[in-house]
Amino acid sequence: MLRIQKLTKRIPGGPKILKNITFDAFEGDFIAVMGESGSGKSMLLKCLALQEEWTSGHYMVDGKDVLKEGFMAKLKHKRQVAYLEEKPFLYPEKTGLKNVIIGAVGQTPAWRRWTGMVRNDDYMGAMDLIEKRGLLDKAHTKAKNLSGGERQRMAIARALVHGAKVLVADEPVSGLDPHAADAVLGELKSLCKEQGIIVIAVLHQGEWAERYADRILGLNGGELVLDVYGRRLTQREKLLLEQ
Repeated sequence: MLRIQKLTKRIPGGPKILKNITFDAFEGDFIAVMGESGSGKSMLLKCLALQEEWTSGHYMVDGKDVLKEGFMAKLKHKRQVAYLEEKPFLYPEKTGLKNVIIGAVGQTPAWRRWTGMVRNDDYMGAMDLIEKRGLLDKAHTKAKNLSGGERQRMAIARALVHGAKVLVADEPVSGLDPHAADAVLGELKSLCKEQGIIVIAVLHQGEWAERYADRILGLNGGELVLDVYGRRLTQREKLLLEQ
């Protein structure tokens, strides 16, 4: 369980990007984050992944405040929260399999990313997750030759093989065709249901959020203005998200 209490993020010498954001996330939740450009959506995800420092607030994970823990505890939590970018970085000349195994920055030691050294157990675990993503035939394809949807699903496999329990995804279906978008969001939804993974995803289109998410959080001007469970948004609620 994640409990976010009064998360505030201020740019040094500048304005507050996030203002007293408070919500809980439970095992198996699929949470969509919506809002106009500049509302703080991406910053929220980066704060949850500890890629950005919090100005103030409490980040409770299983009853402990991560922000008050030591360096090693923070590092452990950071590895359990995978940040999926809109266009995930994969080493273009390496295969999908090799990208999954060696991991992303923050997931694995630098020496492994540089050398590409792997153990047999790593190989088998990665192949299993790639197969479950429906990408077994792409395992030995160089990342530069994968489609946008395939890259996203490889990034999901990479996060899972390195022990992620929370996936925060910034516009994971932006630029994808409807079929590819369905595949990616369906994959994220199944992870919630079958493995209890917490997914928190920025979804620009309300139809995707209403179709896949169990819950919709809405931001406007860095403030949480909407928290809706399991239903379509009303027109009034949609207006709350507009600048």
